[in-house]
Amino acid sequence: DFLSPVCIGEGANVSAEITYTSRHSVEVQVNVMSENILTGAKKVTNKATLWYVPLSLKNVNKVLEVPPIQYARKEQEDEGKKRYEEQKLDRLETKQRNGDVIFPVINPEPHTVGYSQSSLIHLVGPSDCTLLGFVHGGVTMKLMDEVAGIVAARHCKTNIVTASVDAINFHEKIKKGSVITISGRMTFTSNKSMEIEVFVDADPFVDEPRERYRAVSAFFTYVSLSKDGKPLPVPQLLTETEDEKRRFEEGKGRYL
Repeated sequence: DFLSPVCIGEGANVSAEITYTSRHSVEVQVNVMSENILTGAKKVTNKATLWYVPLSLKNVNKVLEVPPIQYARKEQEDEGKKRYEEQKLDRLETKQRNGDVIFPVINPEPHTVGYSQSSLIHLVGPSDCTLLGFVHGGVTMKLMDEVAGIVAARHCKTNIVTASVDAINFHEKIKKGSVITISGRMTFTSNKSMEIEVFVDADPFVDEPRERYRAVSAFFTYVSLSKDGKPLPVPQLLTETEDEKRRFEEGKGRYL
């Protein structure tokens, strides 16, 4: 959640703590607080929950067990387990959508899905990767946010900002030397916000016979702003196909 901007010249304090562990995963909750150095005023600007899986250094395909943490209260463990089950279901649902592909549209009408959809192609280099040669999650997130921002700007033709990100799901690892295609499309609009689906497909071109596969997927929410930073109305998304109408209704359900 992007609650407030962090301005140039302000300090940013990023704090993180482990809040739940399952047998093979770790939940980490992160908060970002900005501080005006001159006035001392502080405010929470960002909140997020991230899930990590530990892998063996000798065999990157082997998932290791996680040492359990001690909870101050039994309720904390129960609440964490509930979040764990919810994110498992979300990952399963997004994985089932992985057959979707974005095709170019010739001469699309304004405010249709085809009008604003966008793609970016990126060659994964050493600076994008961990020591084991797999893409950093943060690198992928940044590229996805760029594509989602282009889709939002194309749709409303105004200044736009990220409001929230709904569960970036990393389905499979991406190796160094792969070519990734980041694709985004508008799925839903309310009066003041836009939901954009973004997914990443990987082509392992270097020493790898494997075909293209869906590696990452997520939903981004953007809002439209005036030059003064005030919210603007968002043009209604025009759905044309049955799939677009279905995705719009699904987005409406997430919004409500």
